[in-house]
Amino acid sequence: MFIQMYHERYMRFPEGKEKAVTFSYDDGVAADKKLIAILDKYGLKGTFNLNNLLFDVQSWHNRMNEEDTINTYLGTEHEVALHGARHMFLGKVPVPLAIKEVADNRAYLEEKFGRIVDGMAYAYSGVNDETASALKALGVKYARTTVSTHSFALPTDWLHLNPTVHHTEPCLKELTDKFLAGKPSDEFKHREPWLYYVWGHAYEFDDNDNWDVIEDLCRRVGADKNVWAATNGDIYDYVKCYESLVYSLDGERVYNPSHRPVWVEIRAKTYRIGSGETVLFDTVRD
Repeated sequence: MFIQMYHERYMRFPEGKEKAVTFSYDDGVAADKKLIAILDKYGLKGTFNLNNLLFDVQSWHNRMNEEDTINTYLGTEHEVALHGARHMFLGKVPVPLAIKEVADNRAYLEEKFGRIVDGMAYAYSGVNDETASALKALGVKYARTTVSTHSFALPTDWLHLNPTVHHTEPCLKELTDKFLAGKPSDEFKHREPWLYYVWGHAYEFDDNDNWDVIEDLCRRVGADKNVWAATNGDIYDYVKCYESLVYSLDGERVYNPSHRPVWVEIRAKTYRIGSGETVLFDTVRD
């Protein structure tokens, strides 16, 4: 029987799950209501990226007014995130203006929703390294681009967070099939957890009359109980908690200083390390 090398460790999602799925949808449009209903129906979660100075612009993909916007997301399990106050292309304006665009957006959303709002999607995917550094100083933890990876690898640069796929891409079904058919522990090497990150605009389903695309995807992924359904912010928070784990010199003992339990796979066994808990891995036997 194959046993992993002694010092190899792999992050596992809550309850030891190897795969996670998350959704990211932009602009605060009326079609988000139908999308939320579909996500809720299948036990999935999404992140909705909002502009606070573009309410009720119905000619721009039927954006909701302020009251409707707040009522649509408030009190749900879905995440609200930044998209700039005015949907500005941040990489094409002076950095101070880009900072103001995001700061105003964050201040508004935090006041109206009564929660910390530190995730983001770039409008037009527009960003440069100088702007990303400024956003980090502003407290932005992650920011999504529009650059598809077509992979399930976890992000390594959270301020240039590249999604797996846009829902209009022809490879969507193929990627969904691949995600559901396999799992990291099937691999001899590269057993890192998988993240399926889907993004888009809900109005596109109205424009293309193809709500069946997202309904089918959600039905299939939601039925797989080995997949963790999470918001973008949930994923970020969990990964950071995992990365905060402290190991003993020999790697056989681990302490979790974070606020939530995390799961680790080592030598083909998965361990739960509770918040504030120290765990000793099973004794190594030759």
